[in-house]
Amino acid sequence: MATINVYTETTPNPSTMKFLVNKLLINGSLDYPDREKAQESEFARELFKFNFVEGVFFASNFVTVTKSESVEWSDIEPLLKDFVKGAVESELPVKPIEHSEEVNFEGSETEIKIQQVLHDYVRPAVEQDGGAIAYRSFDNGVVTVELRGSCSGCPSSTITLKAGIEGLLKRMVPEVEEVVAEAL
Repeated sequence: MATINVYTETTPNPSTMKFLVNKLLINGSLDYPDREKAQESEFARELFKFNFVEGVFFASNFVTVTKSESVEWSDIEPLLKDFVKGAVESELPVKPIEHSEEVNFEGSETEIKIQQVLHDYVRPAVEQDGGAIAYRSFDNGVVTVELRGSCSGCPSSTITLKAGIEGLLKRMVPEVEEVVAEAL
């Protein structure tokens, strides 16, 4: 068995931290914003047993953890690193096997173009900050997206949404007039 290395990165959201490993955890992403939603994931369920964990998000080779305000990262980071290392080494399942993460774009030609831009250009950048973005709809020039992981509740997410994502989509898909985030 290869040695599992875990390292951390801060995110723009001070309540979240990215725990990266040298192994693919999941194709796509899964967001567990609370204990109740985490019941399908053994890995997430175990993380929520720590009373300071308020959210868990998985994508490719990392898990982003959202902590409660009552604790400092310096107090819990070593504990979480050890837990993530052990969980990955013991192959604790991130998700049930039956889920499929194939990329399937649907809708009009414009909607497919929007989804392709979000997938190819926006998703990798957002994942780098420990988050994820999901396309929801396109109606009368307005694109609605859902921000998850560290992006959910992040102070920088409005700037990212308007200056980054909206600007890119307007340039690449002229039919787009505005981008809004769906409230979670």
